[in-house]
Amino acid sequence: MLISLGRIDTVNVAFGETAGDGALVEVAHRIRHFANDELESHPWLAARLSGGTFMLVAHANASQERWQWLAEALADAIAAPIANPEGGGSLRLWPRIALMRAGEHDDVDRMLDRLSEVTALMRQSHGRRIEWSSGTLEMAPRSNIELEADLLAAIDQGEIEILFQPQYSLVDGRIIGAEALARWHHPIVGRIGAAALFQIAERADHVAHLSRHIVRRALEAATFWPSDLRLSINITPVDLAADNFAIDFARLADRIGFPLSQITLEITEQVLLADLDRVSRVLHQLKVLDVRIALDDFGAGFCNFRYLKVLPIDCIKLDRSMVEGVLEDERDRAVFRAIMGMAKALELGVLVEGIETDRQRDFVAAEDCECYQGFLGSEPIAPQEFLNLARQ
Repeated sequence: MLISLGRIDTVNVAFGETAGDGALVEVAHRIRHFANDELESHPWLAARLSGGTFMLVAHANASQERWQWLAEALADAIAAPIANPEGGGSLRLWPRIALMRAGEHDDVDRMLDRLSEVTALMRQSHGRRIEWSSGTLEMAPRSNIELEADLLAAIDQGEIEILFQPQYSLVDGRIIGAEALARWHHPIVGRIGAAALFQIAERADHVAHLSRHIVRRALEAATFWPSDLRLSINITPVDLAADNFAIDFARLADRIGFPLSQITLEITEQVLLADLDRVSRVLHQLKVLDVRIALDDFGAGFCNFRYLKVLPIDCIKLDRSMVEGVLEDERDRAVFRAIMGMAKALELGVLVEGIETDRQRDFVAAEDCECYQGFLGSEPIAPQEFLNLARQ
């Protein structure tokens, strides 16, 4: 995929180059998060080529239909509002994505030329945002309306799969809990990760329905866990927009029989963009009910430190990008240690995501982080697999 961003020059003029640079950084994070979620079982590479042009390459047996759908989902993710670090509202960028599948005789130069030609034609035509290098307009494997209907049927028939990624103590290596993750194996477009799943639900105005379904399934599975494990659940802007969310959530947990004191609700910066005052009220209600609150993907966005001051946050989850360079780069280590110092001063717990090597784990343990999750410990696994692992 060759991803070209429209309006980046306009953003620079209207909001300043700092805002434009910040938007490019955010797009890079979104591309990487998307690839981690949707291409986790295949080798992939994401790169910024120049200006507002990025590339995503995967080595996978992906059908043309799946690659098309992935491009549509990525375009939706990139087009979502981006916080302006200078204040004054949010920004939006318009992505165009050129696609191709490498042939037997395609070399790198030829592939880049073909993708660049398609991108240039798309800019001139002001037409579709997704185009194939063949020059023909490919039909999406399923229209948005069909996917939305498929999703509703999948929820009703219990086809949304709940996985758990174990979380480990950095003190003694024991499992302390797990994060609940959702996956959907669509019969045509293949596996759909949580982020794209909620994009489909948002178009159909069924985010609350999907979120409640995932929460219920996760709570039901967690009732069989050992009593000392915590369940982490992601919540959405739609959840927190409801004034009665805290009470409804407490009633659901009580009905299922899982203690609120063993639940961590994870929120992202995207959640907080909606209405910070309303979010703050709901989170304080949840705190009264003894629910723990974690700020997810910390370091992936603009890291608005005001959130840590005004919200009842118990823990920050450091994004995987915060540890990728700490072993080789002194500046990365300095940033990591500064964040740890801030967390200690604010008496916040720290969980590090994306730990993949022993050296990474040893480093974050030496910096007094409390716990971690990542492929070093375990990839996301089915509920019964997690239960077996937790009981060992």
